[in-house]
Amino acid sequence: MDTHTTEAPEEAAASSSPALPLTLGVEEEFLLVDAVTRRPAPVAPEVLSALGGTSPRIQAEGTPYQVELATEVAATATALRASLGSLRAELAAAARHVGCRLVASPVPVLGPPGAVELTRNLARHRAIHRHFGELAQTLIGCGRHVHVGPLNTAGAVGVSNRIRPWTATLIALSANSPYAYGRDSGHASWRTTAWSGWPSAGPAPYFDGLAGYERTVRRFLDSGAVLDPHMLYWDVRPSRNWPTVELRAPDVSPCADHAVLLAVLGRALAATALRADEERLPLPAVEDEVLRLARWRAAHDGLEGRALDPFTGAEVPAARLVVRLLESLEPALAGAGDLEFAAEAVDALLREGSWAARQRRVFTRGGGAAAVVDFLAEETERG
Repeated sequence: MDTHTTEAPEEAAASSSPALPLTLGVEEEFLLVDAVTRRPAPVAPEVLSALGGTSPRIQAEGTPYQVELATEVAATATALRASLGSLRAELAAAARHVGCRLVASPVPVLGPPGAVELTRNLARHRAIHRHFGELAQTLIGCGRHVHVGPLNTAGAVGVSNRIRPWTATLIALSANSPYAYGRDSGHASWRTTAWSGWPSAGPAPYFDGLAGYERTVRRFLDSGAVLDPHMLYWDVRPSRNWPTVELRAPDVSPCADHAVLLAVLGRALAATALRADEERLPLPAVEDEVLRLARWRAAHDGLEGRALDPFTGAEVPAARLVVRLLESLEPALAGAGDLEFAAEAVDALLREGSWAARQRRVFTRGGGAAAVVDFLAEETERG
């Protein structure tokens, strides 16, 4: 439950550091594609029906081309991996049962016919379409959201202020959407770039405490830039549904271990931020303009290209920033028992390439966009 309205600012500030170890949770969105045409298939209701209502952690998304899973709250990376594996297997089997395939693709590699449909029974999404028009077409994007808690809103705001410089690096690390609607987008994460059209998308603002966060939320609501607080699409934000800080920046990708990597990095970022608050260390000096440019560069170049150092604005190899992030989180990762796993997973990504790079290798070997969809489907089922 979101604690945003249930406690005074003074009480929130006093309880912003968790008494219990930080836990993990992951939400993943997937496309459903026709097994023959490889185009998005509006069959989410049929897939959910095939599950027989036995999976409360699997639900509809904003369009009938998508489904979403939400893991159990996990104390360890091992438990999180087990929950992800079980839910993904359920979804993949249900998708095959109705003649489609589950694909961890952040945007459609081959496009849907005509305008994107919205989930019919969600009045909220119809209201979004009426208010924002063609922006609603980007609702067919699939992300991976990492939740770290338990944190009340004040604690989540404090963590957001400290970790927002690193969200662009997480975008580069997770980039998995170079192809969109049959063409190379010229970006490693087209989902990030396409999603940037929403008024609240992008790097999280700096908040002057809980009161500053409240003022910002009210400003977005009063301006009509969002219809409700759930439409605050910043790359990191206090969750509106759970007592967590929510990292929304990453693309979804086929590998469940990659999801676990991003989750343990998110937990280590939060733990490091909380420790810095306890020690009253100054906030990192960053400029909003640099963060926005760093975000665009991460989406454009991905892991294999160049990046902007969020603290200096200097251009550096993206891989170097990833290594620097890992090094800065070593104490928190070691404290949670995640250091060996995170180091090995990062090393594998740097060695084997991002999922965006892997898609492009498949495309250039022949078969074009259809081969890319098959590759993503097979890897999603295996991963």
